[in-house]
Amino acid sequence: MRDSSRLTRRAALGLTAAALPLATAAPASAASAIGGERLARDGIQAADASTLPKKLTARSWLIADHRTGEVLASYRAHQRLAPASTLKMLFAETVLGKFERTRTYRVTDADLADVPSGSSLVGVKPGILYTVHQLWQGVFLRSGNDAVHVLAHMNGGIAATVAEMQAKAKDLQALDTHVVSPDGFDHPGQLSSAYDLTLFARHGLHDEDFSSYCSTRVANFPAGGKKTFQIQNTDRLLSGAYGLRPYPGIIGVKNGYTSHAGNTFTGAATRGGRTLLVTVMHPANGGNEVYKETAALLDWGFGKGSSARAVGMLVDPLSEGGATASPTPGGAKGAPGASGSSASSSSDGSSPWPMLGGAAGAVALLAGGAFALRRRRAAVAAAKSQELDGS
Repeated sequence: MRDSSRLTRRAALGLTAAALPLATAAPASAASAIGGERLARDGIQAADASTLPKKLTARSWLIADHRTGEVLASYRAHQRLAPASTLKMLFAETVLGKFERTRTYRVTDADLADVPSGSSLVGVKPGILYTVHQLWQGVFLRSGNDAVHVLAHMNGGIAATVAEMQAKAKDLQALDTHVVSPDGFDHPGQLSSAYDLTLFARHGLHDEDFSSYCSTRVANFPAGGKKTFQIQNTDRLLSGAYGLRPYPGIIGVKNGYTSHAGNTFTGAATRGGRTLLVTVMHPANGGNEVYKETAALLDWGFGKGSSARAVGMLVDPLSEGGATASPTPGGAKGAPGASGSSASSSSDGSSPWPMLGGAAGAVALLAGGAFALRRRRAAVAAAKSQELDGS
């Protein structure tokens, strides 16, 4: 997603320049104990933290085994942060199976009228006939918000799709997630966590279409008539772009960037018959840092972490027999923000900001806003020096 300070009617879901910095993070919610009590704690959680990669700067990260669901190590797994385009994983899990790949749809102006200004786009144009397959390529490879909005309108509209995504998150027991828009664009209250994003990736990779799309490196996209243009996957560990080499065994999953959220990435790789999942949220620097920290965690997982004892679990969806993971009332001991008067959220993932009250809450908000604003300015400066992947 490219930086944009100009707000339009398209972003009418309540986005304001003043609120954006405050929307990029929130204390861990009352759902923090899901997956195990250790995942609710602040600080690094690992059987032997001394073996972990050095200089990890992300505000939150997690590494897990795809098959068993065991969390091998984590840092603030349930910290609620702006997800950017990694939220498109949840969008795909919600909508992907609804339309046949060969179905065609002629895009209208109305389908694109609510795409937020500043969005990353694949280049969907009104009047052109697209297959559902091509639209999903636009979502997964180019993170096109225009393709997301077309599919959301096919699905009954933005509001209906958001409601379905929230219900899907609840079924997956991703209770840190609050959905405001289907594309991951920055909106106040749109939040997720490293734990939840890893849940989305693990569940999504069980689907053949999901796996195929997120591992596709290049494709030809319609340009009107018989013309096409090539699109490349913005996942740099997959494509090897911007000075990075493709990570050995990489199979996806989804990256995201906005000038307000910074960089976020959930990746999966297979080596020696084992598949690992890593989510890295908001490292200190932009550009390739989110990929470098992901690669470092994957290297650790396939190496020194190969025999690490689990510190938690990725829970199974309720619809697939997963046991209900009851949140700890008021937040688990040691969770970020979990004190006697901590902010919390309802189990449906609703935003915790309205629950912050009094002078202490105001100070916390101002401090968080100032920190996020500094990060935003740094990200904008980095964006000017290179082309960044969009949300």
